Formats: sequence, structure tokens, C-alpha cells
Amino acid sequence: MSDEHPVFAALYDPLTRIAEHRLRPHREWLVEDISGRVLDLGCGTGAMFPYLCRGGIDLHALDPDPHMLARAEERAAALDCPIELHEGYAETLPYPDDHFDGVVVSLVLCSVDSVEESVAEIARVLAPGGECRFLEHVRAEGWRAEFQERLTPCWRHLAGGCRLDRETPRAFVAEPRLGVERLQRVPVGVTPVSPILRGRAVRE
Repeated sequence: MSDEHPVFAALYDPLTRIAEHRLRPHREWLVEDISGRVLDLGCGTGAMFPYLCRGGIDLHALDPDPHMLARAEERAAALDCPIELHEGYAETLPYPDDHFDGVVVSLVLCSVDSVEESVAEIARVLAPGGECRFLEHVRAEGWRAEFQERLTPCWRHLAGGCRLDRETPRAFVAEPRLGVERLQRVPVGVTPVSPILRGRAVRE
């Protein structure tokens, strides 16, 4: 599937405007006490930039979609925020080992080709003691999981590659270089984009 979604990129901010109000406290949690060199992985149109553009953060951002990146660049300019923007994939991050003090992942891993490879790359680029904060919608249980499975092929086509039935927490728990220190369900999201979890994993 192509990583260019010009229509989805154009509609993303208007479609998510209402949801962003409910996501705000969780986006604030993603950046709480985070500092140093930080990667906004899968930055999209730059929804995290208003939270990350502050003193004490050397901000880098990456996304595979050039149309999303173009909008992210506009948002960074509007915020007068210096950000190192790169086009690239979560599975093959264009950064050296032990490079970041923090990685922020917000509603991203649903659309990567491989969650496991992406988490392994997050572990690789984090410096020892660095942490990844993530906020992701994941596979549900029971009939909701079956509904997600049936809907995903169509949803994926319309929503920029998003898959509804990803079991993302398993990838973090299984990565030996990361220790998952927090995993919490948050009261946002509705079927089929639910449940939504936030978590913290530290590079050991």
C-alpha cells in the first residue's frame, strides 16, 4: 500500500478536531517531565507539536507520508518551533543507536507495517534510561474484536493504513531492551476505535 494519502492528510485535522479535546490530557501526559533529544514518531500533521514545542526539548519528528509532513512543517512554522523533520519509516529509523532521551508515539502503531519491528527500532534509538511514551488504540475483546477484524480492510483503505485490531502492548512487553512500567486504559475512544491505552516503557 502506498504511504501517500493526500486526501486523508487534508481531512485528518478537521475530522479529529472534536476528538482532540478529549485527547488533550493524555497528550499532556505523553510529554510530562520529558526533556532532552526527543523523537515524535509518526508525527502526522503535527498534533503533538504544541505540547512538545517548549524549552528543554530538542525535537525531531518523522513520518512516512510527505503530505502529512507538509502539513506538519506548516504547523511547526506557525508555532515558530525548530523541529528536525524527516520522511521515513518506524521499522527503519534513520537515526543512530542510543540517540534519543525520549520517544513519543501517539496513535501511530496502528498504521505501521510491523509493530514488532517498530518497537525494536524504538528500543534501538533510545539511550539507556530513555523512555518511550505511547498512546494507542488496540484490539478489543469478544464481539468488538470480531467487528474490528471484519471492518479493518475497508477502514485501512479509508484511514491512511490504520488497522483496528493491533495487539500493540504485546510488542512492548516482548521487547527485551524495554521495561514496561505503566499501562493504563483511558476513557476515550468508541467502537471500533477502542480501547485506547497509554503506557510508558524505559530502555534498560
